[in-house]
Amino acid sequence: MSDEQQPGQRLDKWLWCARFFKSRNLAGKECRAGHVTLNGRTVDKPHRPVRPGDHLAFRDGRYVRRLRVLALGERRGPAPEARTLFEETAEPEPIDRLERDVPKRPRGAGKPTRGQRRELERLKGKW
Repeated sequence: MSDEQQPGQRLDKWLWCARFFKSRNLAGKECRAGHVTLNGRTVDKPHRPVRPGDHLAFRDGRYVRRLRVLALGERRGPAPEARTLFEETAEPEPIDRLERDVPKRPRGAGKPTRGQRRELERLKGKW
């Protein structure tokens, strides 16, 4: 069977079964926000199928976790059971290191003016 014909599981459901998120809704929001990559490609839809052998990267609190899918989850079971679904491929990397070049406003500086806000968005690459 080729990889496309192999059975898969919804990404949001797998993340929930593996106990990375407290609910499927939260897992789906992270997928829609573009914070999850599957095999090096950014995922924008939570229904993307996950198969054993796939590589995932996603935000987990203040860290980015990188892992390989070992099995599909049948249910959301206890943590020891969930740990059998994946294998960490690298140490969790702090997000602060990844966003080093993003400009930040000093705390307590107040609300930015329209010009300041647009300049920040331009530097962040949103425009």
